[in-house]
Amino acid sequence: MLELLKNLFGFGPKVDFKALLADGATLVDVRTPAEFKDGHIKGAINLPLQTLGSNLNKLKKDQVIITCCRSGSRSGMARRQLQAAGYTQVYNGGPWTSLNA
Repeated sequence: MLELLKNLFGFGPKVDFKALLADGATLVDVRTPAEFKDGHIKGAINLPLQTLGSNLNKLKKDQVIITCCRSGSRSGMARRQLQAAGYTQVYNGGPWTSLNA
């Protein structure tokens, strides 16, 4: 159960998201378009969780991807969905506001 919670909310070894972004990681915001419009990190792409599966062609399987959302829950689901589709370098960045700090 603890492992499930860690994976869901992105807890675990610390990841330097700023360094990954500086090195060219793709930031995927999986919130709704309305949430994204209300505020987002410059350079993020909006691929809502409910449409992520049909938009995988917008992402390369070998690129570093950081998912984010409002709380970290949807971004955790997106991370698992991407990994199941063969994406190997996917990180749950959690809340978008924590990545913007």
